[in-house]
Amino acid sequence: MEIVVVGAGVVGLAVAKCLADAGREVLVLEKEKQIGSETSARNSEVIHAGIYYPPGSMKAALCVEGKAALYRYCAEREIPNKQCGKLIVAADVRETPSLERILANATESGVTDLALIDAEAARTLEPNLQCEAALLSQSTGIIDSHQYMLALEGDISRQGGIVAVRSTFCSADPIADGFKLEVDTAGSNVMALDCRILINAGGLHAQRVANTIQTMPRELVPQRYLAKGSYFTLSGRAPFERLIYPLPTTVSLGLHYSVDLGGQARFGPDVEWIDAVDYEVDADRAAKFESSIRRYFPALDSSALSPGYAGVRPKIVGPGEPAGDFELQGPQEHGVDGLINLFGIESPGLTSSLAIGRHVAALVKVMH
Repeated sequence: MEIVVVGAGVVGLAVAKCLADAGREVLVLEKEKQIGSETSARNSEVIHAGIYYPPGSMKAALCVEGKAALYRYCAEREIPNKQCGKLIVAADVRETPSLERILANATESGVTDLALIDAEAARTLEPNLQCEAALLSQSTGIIDSHQYMLALEGDISRQGGIVAVRSTFCSADPIADGFKLEVDTAGSNVMALDCRILINAGGLHAQRVANTIQTMPRELVPQRYLAKGSYFTLSGRAPFERLIYPLPTTVSLGLHYSVDLGGQARFGPDVEWIDAVDYEVDADRAAKFESSIRRYFPALDSSALSPGYAGVRPKIVGPGEPAGDFELQGPQEHGVDGLINLFGIESPGLTSSLAIGRHVAALVKVMH
């Protein structure tokens, strides 16, 4: 086998699709029984504009590039999506200077469609919204992420690639021209497999994968921090047509309002640092949700909120630290020929997925 990709989340699939498009022989290993069942299935399904990330960072560049590529791909493959736009709101006058800083940051990162509007203009767009000012992002949207991943899987298969579910990556030993892998298939049979290039797109499990590769320097494997985000759904008619975001924090984009393509409104995610992956939603968190939501949606009926679902973000920076960037390591960084590691692939990973795939494919071309 020429290339093995570990992980069939949205990023692993996008990487494999870009490699298959380039004529590479690709096998994707996924330990779960279906594709994209962890981080990729437990998020807001938002196509981000690229507004918040530091100019020059990988997140900023790949989000802007990935957004354009994702909208094109959705049009080509008829993947359900909606460019609904979003409002980033200043709930009181003291927050308005932050909107100007966000606008300047986004402009420097290549986002050209943001507009700063006053409270009256914002309420004209969204009568249920309470704010002092807002940033309007026209290019933010929503997507059916499951249909997107199915389309990626279909493209991989059409190019001769394989996506193998219930196939757990166990270890990799370097050999003369690549790696010898051990793969546990369906929990009952460990098989050996040779490949020339190994790509670690393990998401929540990327550190575990890296640490099973014998020659990978352990000191270059970043510590994993788990940030759980819970969502509460809203019964009844959706109160907003656009997505509504408060000002971002150092660890998240704030407890925001989003809606899926079926019209289900929801609020979240919040941030809860945890030690092990856990998808239970604590109903007692509703009180904190209500106080945050009422800053921009004072008419919220608390009885309409219900625990929805939770996701876990694989961060590489911990509590109290500035937000981290994507970390893509090739042989130049870690010294292991034929290995590419992807760490800290959280939001905007979905939006950036095709751009990440192109970036990895270009790196592979240089390697071999």
